[in-house]
Amino acid sequence: MTPLRASLARYAERLHRAAGDTHHVASPLGAWLLLALTGPTATGQDRAALTGALGLDPDDAAAEARALLAAPHPMVAAATALWERTPMAELAAWRAALPEDTERGALPDQAALDAWARERTGGLIERFPLDVAADTLLVLANALATRVSWADPFDTAPGTELGSGSAWSSRLSRVLRTPPFGHRCWVAATDRAGEVAVHAVPAAEGDDGAGMLVLSVAAAPQVPAADVLAAAQELAVAAATAPDPGRRSLFDLPLGETPLWTLREEPTRTYADDGREERATAVLPCWSAQSRHDLTGAGFGFDAAARALGRLLGLAGPGFDAAQSAVARFGRYGFEAAAVTAFGRATALPPEGVARVAELRFGHPYAVVAVTTEAAGGPWHALPVYSAWVADPEELPADEAG
Repeated sequence: MTPLRASLARYAERLHRAAGDTHHVASPLGAWLLLALTGPTATGQDRAALTGALGLDPDDAAAEARALLAAPHPMVAAATALWERTPMAELAAWRAALPEDTERGALPDQAALDAWARERTGGLIERFPLDVAADTLLVLANALATRVSWADPFDTAPGTELGSGSAWSSRLSRVLRTPPFGHRCWVAATDRAGEVAVHAVPAAEGDDGAGMLVLSVAAAPQVPAADVLAAAQELAVAAATAPDPGRRSLFDLPLGETPLWTLREEPTRTYADDGREERATAVLPCWSAQSRHDLTGAGFGFDAAARALGRLLGLAGPGFDAAQSAVARFGRYGFEAAAVTAFGRATALPPEGVARVAELRFGHPYAVVAVTTEAAGGPWHALPVYSAWVADPEELPADEAG
C-alpha cells in the first residue's frame, strides 16, 4: 500500500470509528483532501499535529491533494472553493498555492452555499454542511460526486434468501442477486475481521479505461464495525489491482449454513485439472444513507489547521467549524454518492467433477467501499473515495422489481 493510501486508511478508520456502528456513509478522502490543503500553513506543534492527522508531511500531503484535484477521476466530479469575508493579505501565499481550479470569492450567504452544494453534487446534497455566522472569516470546502451504472445490473430475489437468521429477511420482500457474469464474489481471510463474504461490482468503464469498483464486505455479526470497515478498505484497494485478494478456497471451508453463506456440494462437469470447481453468488439489499460528520475533534486535524491559519492572521485561538455531509445510494442498476466537506473552516461436455457452490449473504450490517480504477495506473487508481456501514437496508423500488 502506498503512503497516500496508508494515510487515507488510517484517516478513514478514525472517521468511521467516530460514527460508530450506526447506518452511515462518509468520504474520508474528501475530508483528508481538505485538511491536506491547509497543511503548508502550519509550523511547530500545529505542524506535528497535522502530520499525525494526515499521516504524511503536510507539504507532501498538499502536493498529493493538488495532484488529485488537478486531474479528477472521470467518475468523481470534484470541486474546491475558498470564500473570504474580505481578502486577507496574510493568506496570499497560501491562497496562491491552492489548486488552480479552486473557486475564490467573497463569503456567500447560506442560501448561496446551499446552492453550491447542490450544483457541485448534481442535487445529491441539498444543504451545505456548515452554517455561516457573523464572525466567520473564511470557508474552505470541497465536493465529490459520483453517479455510475453497473456494467452488469443485478437480478432480484426474494428477501427470504438473505437467510433465516437475518432480521432483514422478513422485513424486505425483494433484494438484489448477482447476475451470471460480471460480478466478483468470494470468501476472504482478513487480519482484522476474520473470514468475510466479499462482493465486488464494477461500474461501466468509459473509453479511457477509468472505472469504479464498489466492494461490500460482511463479517461475522460479532465483529466490530470498525474492524469490518478497515478490512473492507484494505480489500477494496487490493481488489482494484488484483483478482480476489485474500481468497479462501471453498474446498477449505465446511459445508453447511452460516450467517455469511450457505455452502453445498453438487456434481458438475468441469475442465478443472483436479476436477474441482468453485462458484459463488451473492444476495444483498438495496441501501441508501445520508450522514453529517462533525470533524472538529482533535483526531481529524482541523483544530490544528485553525490554529495555523489563526497565527497567520494574528488571531489567538480562532473558533472554527468543520463538517462533512455525505449521501449514497446502492441499487439494482447503479451507485451514486456525494460528499461536501467544509472547514470554516468531503462447448462439448467436459469431464465429470465436483463443484462447491457458495451463496454469500449480506443479511446483517456490513461495510461498503467504492474505489476508483484507471487502466493506466494514474494517481486515482485504487483510491477509496466513499465508504459506508450498511445497517438499515431498503426495499427494492417497485420500478426496479420487474
